[in-house]
Amino acid sequence: MSLQIIPLHLKHDIRPVDDLVELLLSSSKTTFENGDVLVISQKIISKHEGRTVNLELIIPSELSIGIASAYGKDPKLVEAILSESKRIVRMDHGVIIVQTKHGFICANAGIDESNVECGYATLLPKDSDKSAQQIRLKILQQTGKKIAVIISDTFGRPFRIGQTDHAIGVAGIDPILHYEGTPDTFGKILRVTATAIVDELCSAAELVMGKTKKCPAAIIKNFNFKENTGNIQSIIRSKEEDLFR
Repeated sequence: MSLQIIPLHLKHDIRPVDDLVELLLSSSKTTFENGDVLVISQKIISKHEGRTVNLELIIPSELSIGIASAYGKDPKLVEAILSESKRIVRMDHGVIIVQTKHGFICANAGIDESNVECGYATLLPKDSDKSAQQIRLKILQQTGKKIAVIISDTFGRPFRIGQTDHAIGVAGIDPILHYEGTPDTFGKILRVTATAIVDELCSAAELVMGKTKKCPAAIIKNFNFKENTGNIQSIIRSKEEDLFR
């Protein structure tokens, strides 16, 4: 069967008091089946978990003021970025690339001012794996169906123009599909091939979710995967293996 990607539209902007799973179930054009993959945007998870910040209430440090002045940024936003970061990786062309407390390398620590009330910004969820697992378990309780859940966010890419969606949290699926030890079409044994399937699924889902369609989630059907208890940390390259750190 061919892959199906079904967009899910929410009736209104998500709030912390809302039942996110109930909204997803009520908005679905189809029912969940065992083996489906639910991809949900980070923005909705952050809003639901109260991970929004009023930038006007932030008091920037001298460091934030200095960086903001040098790189044409809002010092309050810079302070928020630094508070969510382990280290600064690179600053140039008005862009601040950091390593977040989760270990992700991304611009502005994943802090985003789009699709949120003016003057506010969303922060990344504190534990996206936990968020994905809670959603997965609640869907199992309400529907009896075992699915995988992936939380996605949009990241830029070094050496290439344009952004793609990446997984920042998973439940019920291994982030990596390993081919090591299996023969290719010519019978040669593969040694290092490992496909980041959760990132590929996020990018596929983004094609129907978009950024302006008020569609924060999608169901992917007919994708064959093995149920697994993997977590997002398994997709982050270790310092010892990183040629660019």
